[in-house]
Amino acid sequence: MGIVDLRIFTEPQQGASYADLLRIARATEDAGFDAFFRSDHYRAMGGTSGLPGPTDAWTTLSALAVQTERIRLGTLVTSATFRLPGPLAIAVAQADQMSGGRVELGLGAGWFEAEHTGYGIPFPPTKERFARLAEQLEIVTGLWETPVGGTYSFDGEHYTVVDSPALPKPAHPVPVIVGGLGPRRTPALAARFATEFNIPFATLDVAAAQFERVAEACTAAGRDPAEIVRSAAHQLVIGRDDAAVARRAETLGADREKLGDNPLAGTPAEIVDALGRWRERAGITRVYLQTLDLADLDQLEIVASQVAPQLV
Repeated sequence: MGIVDLRIFTEPQQGASYADLLRIARATEDAGFDAFFRSDHYRAMGGTSGLPGPTDAWTTLSALAVQTERIRLGTLVTSATFRLPGPLAIAVAQADQMSGGRVELGLGAGWFEAEHTGYGIPFPPTKERFARLAEQLEIVTGLWETPVGGTYSFDGEHYTVVDSPALPKPAHPVPVIVGGLGPRRTPALAARFATEFNIPFATLDVAAAQFERVAEACTAAGRDPAEIVRSAAHQLVIGRDDAAVARRAETLGADREKLGDNPLAGTPAEIVDALGRWRERAGITRVYLQTLDLADLDQLEIVASQVAPQLV
């Protein structure tokens, strides 16, 4: 089928300690998955308490960098409102050094107002948040790409960098993930900066159309669209049979009847068939499995043993 890259994606703001994340990261590595990713949020959503409270994404990933050996580590996605671009570039580069070059950066504009007001983080209007994202992408990548011994400067509307030594450098070039459904500005940013374009929780029709916009933006920018990895993220609701799928859906608070557009919901055979359709029509080669029940490691074993072998 050609989908060879399965990544575990967690939402720890919903309720997880670092110990929980370490356990599932190690299970991810042991099961043979390619990567462990986490969201970058400071407040729970959907009515859960979020206990024991949020864990910082880059603190977590830096610790996992030295407590795992093989899997890649990253955010889906860091909010540009959370950190200044220079300190963000430093933190990600340091985590990459600590991991031996296994870190990736997903960066977005930010959208969840309650986590900003709840922790004293400025939350500007949408237009400004997107402008800040564009400048952050330019600054972070510019700092990393500046030759050692050189300096980097940037004069933007929201950020100014003057004669930065542009240190430290990542151990290896850090892949940059851009994503979302914006029809114009988002594809243009991806064409300029992205190694990968991710579409979260969308239908196949919507995803295929957005990937085409990204390809058109790449062509307009003089870039080969094939250089950008196409990926999707969906909630994992898997079971060995229909009854097991229904039980997991109930545990997760998901409506089994409304999971038809989710290629990661169903039995192993159903998921393999659905991912085949996504590969054929949307061109995806990477899938993020949103794993909400971090105590349920059996779901990872099912994917590793019954789904992954059929995707190569």
